[in-house]
Parts: sequence; structure tokens; C-alpha cells
Amino acid sequence: MTMSTLSAPTHGIDRQSAAPMYDQLKQLIVDGIARDKLGPGDLLPGEHRMCEQYGISRTVVRQALAQLEHEGVVERVKGKGTFVARPKTAESLVHTLAGLFEEVERRGGHVHSEILRHERVPASVDVATALQLTPGEPVVALERLRSIDGEPWSLTTTWMPEDVGGITFEAEMAEASLYAILAEQGWHAVRGLRSAEATIASPEQSKLLHMSPGSALLLLRSTSFDIKDRPIEHFVAFHRGDRSRFEFELRASESTTELVHVRE
Repeated sequence: MTMSTLSAPTHGIDRQSAAPMYDQLKQLIVDGIARDKLGPGDLLPGEHRMCEQYGISRTVVRQALAQLEHEGVVERVKGKGTFVARPKTAESLVHTLAGLFEEVERRGGHVHSEILRHERVPASVDVATALQLTPGEPVVALERLRSIDGEPWSLTTTWMPEDVGGITFEAEMAEASLYAILAEQGWHAVRGLRSAEATIASPEQSKLLHMSPGSALLLLRSTSFDIKDRPIEHFVAFHRGDRSRFEFELRASESTTELVHVRE
């Protein structure tokens, strides 16, 4: 980890300005990161040092850093300090049928899947409802820890009807796209239902994703259907909230006017 830090500020807080001091400090920190060409993992001055440099209270410093952390500019690690954060990766998984493998491959990245569980199980009520099966019917469950360019990124559990998922037991899943494997056997997803919501990481999820317990996660739920409108897979995925940003492309319908592009 590079241990660079911000150089001395070129100017301080304007106490005559109508802008809150924490907003001014936020901008000074952002400007300093750009000026000193700091990158992900570079260390920023501690709270006490910032108080001295800018002549402000620790409350103001903490407000500014909390805002910058929320915006994904910095990352605070308990007991270690505040670091420049890695930019969040834009993903379009919410509004397209692309999987994580296809999405990352499209932008030149590499996805590796560690198979945590791959077995036949009785369908729970929720899974059976999603796949239009009877509870207790056998389904294939595939649980994977997905990593992007070597960094843990998401935990995904996929359930498939037995005749669909059975083909995956003979497939190499670590470096391949599940959707591509299914398509090779004639199972093509043509539509889907997908939702996204915020949640927090459990101790087990935190350990697997290399996060602190209670860290933010983005939860995706999805069901894909084939051309005969039969559900062929249902998944629940937990994405690291500090690494992912979901993008939505919206188009105006004939009766309403909507934003064409919305980005978090």
C-alpha cells in the first residue's frame, strides 16, 4: 500500500463564506487528492492533523469525511486511517439480462468464481414460487464467491430446475459464464424480473467478501425466463456496496417523459 499523504493546503477555510465548513473541507480534500495525484489506497492525514491544518474542530472533519465516504471518495478503516477509495465499478446488471461475467468481460476485466456449493436440494417455498415449481421439488443450487481481478466482489446463489441445472455438474464453472453454459445447451434467457435493494453484511458474508461486519451490500434478486416463458434460473446476489455502482438507462415512452440516463 502506498503511504502518500496530502501536501499542505494551498488555502484554508473561508469563515466568511456562506458554505458550511465541512463542505469547504470536502472540496479542499478532493482538490488535494487531484493536485497530489493520489490514488486508491493512499493514506490521507488523520483527523487531528486536519484539525491543525485547517483550524477547525474534529466534528467538522468527521462530517466532511463521512460525506466523502458516502460518496465513495475515501474509505475509513478503523485503527488504520482514511484512504483514497477505489472507484466504484459501474454495473448494468439491474436493467439487462447480462450476468456479472458478461458485464465485466465487456469492459476488459476478469471474473473468477469459487464454488462454495453445487448440489441438488429440495426447493424452498421462495425458490419454488420464483421457478413456478412445487415446494420440495428438486432444484440445482449453485453458490459462488465471485471475484473481479482478484478481489472478492459478490456472493451469488443460483437455483435452477433440475433439467436445466443438471447440465452444470459437468461444466467448468470457475472461469465461465453460467448463462453461456446454459445457452450452449439450448437454454436462452429472453426476459427477466430483477430487483435491487440495500442491506448489510452478515459476519459470514463479511469474512468471505473481506469487509467489516455490518458493511453496506447491494442485494439483487432475479428470475430469468426462456422463450416459452418458463423460469430457467433464479438468483440472489450480494454485491459489495463499496465497490459497485449500478447504472440505469431509461427511455421515454410515448405517454411519459423520463430521464434517459441516471447514474448513482
